[in-house]
Order: sequence, then structure tokens, then C-alpha cells
Amino acid sequence: MTVKEGWRGRFFEDFEVGDVYEHALGRTITTTDNIWFTLLTQNTAPIHFDHQYAAQTEFGKPLVNSCLTLALVTGQSVSDVSQNVMANLGWDEVRLPHPVFEGDTIHSRSEVLEIRESRSRPNVGIVTVRTTGFNQDGTEVISFKRTALIYRKSAALQPVRKSAAMPPVRKSAAMQPVRKSAAMPPVRKSATMPAVRRERKSSAEAPKL
Repeated sequence: MTVKEGWRGRFFEDFEVGDVYEHALGRTITTTDNIWFTLLTQNTAPIHFDHQYAAQTEFGKPLVNSCLTLALVTGQSVSDVSQNVMANLGWDEVRLPHPVFEGDTIHSRSEVLEIRESRSRPNVGIVTVRTTGFNQDGTEVISFKRTALIYRKSAALQPVRKSAAMPPVRKSAAMQPVRKSAAMPPVRKSATMPAVRRERKSSAEAPKL
């Protein structure tokens, strides 16, 4: 059997200006996603979680929290852009040209705009991309520029392999359950009742003082 290394993402040397990455994963945003994200971030705008309120707006239904859309599309880009990130430096020119609604499925792509050396950190380089998100109809719903510090190949961090330090326990070596019948045999009535009868008999025959 040949063990092959899985995708580890791009390093600084792998980026070229003008490259476009079509990100593999799409995501359908649910009502639960929208409500939980909104409340977890202490956003009190009812248009994101109160359906009765949202029905009175021009949209007629809840809007997906735009910060959720930003976070989702950023996450979709990670495997192609920032799997080997040291740190994000910022988001710029965030645009929301079309609303996102619960039930929409979001896909995205990124274009490399700029790559340059880091003056203070020789182990990383600076990469800027423009990421664009689309709904299921192909309508653009978000775009932004993101700049990040990306590790060079020579400075790549190695993932910890738990399988090498902590091999999985095989079923044959698994702990066996304690069998009560072996450790604590049940007490039989026949072993206790006669003793009680004898005790009562001897007690009855004892002379009174």
C-alpha cells in the first residue's frame, strides 16, 4: 500500500498574479445558520431572526446576516488561498450587490491580485486576492479583497500525526466488561435460610434467666 500526502494548500511560491481559483465547496444557508450566527455575534437586528418582522419589509422574508456571508465565502476560499496562512492582514472593498436569503446556496472563486515579499518576515510572503461569492442563480452576492501572510515552503509547519504517537486501539485489545457473575456470585436462598432457622431454634431452647 502506498501512502500519499493529501492536499496541503498553496504556499507563497505557488501563487501567480492572474490565477483564478474556483473553490470546490458550496454551502446552502439555513434558517438555523442565520439565527445562530446573528445571536452568537450579539446582533439585535430582527430582520435576521424574526420572520414576522421580516415579512413586513420590502424583502418579505429574513435577510441572511451579511457578516455570515462574509465569513462563509472567506471560509470557502481557505483551501485554495490561505490553508498555510500565518495571519490575515485585512479585508478591503467589501461589496454586497445582492441580498442573500435563507435557502440560498453560495459558491465562490478567488483571483490573485498581488504577491510580494515581506520585509520583516523572511519565512512568509504577502498575497492579495479578490474573492467573489455567487448564489445558485449565478448572481454575485458579495466581493472583497483579502490580504494575508502565507508561509513559504521552506517554513511550512508540519501537521501533528496522532496516529504515530497514539496508535488506535484494536478491538482484540479492547478492555472487556466486568462480568458480575464472576466477581460477585449471587447468594442462594438455600445457603442462608437454614442458618436462620437454626438460630431461631437455638434461641427458643435457651433457658430463661
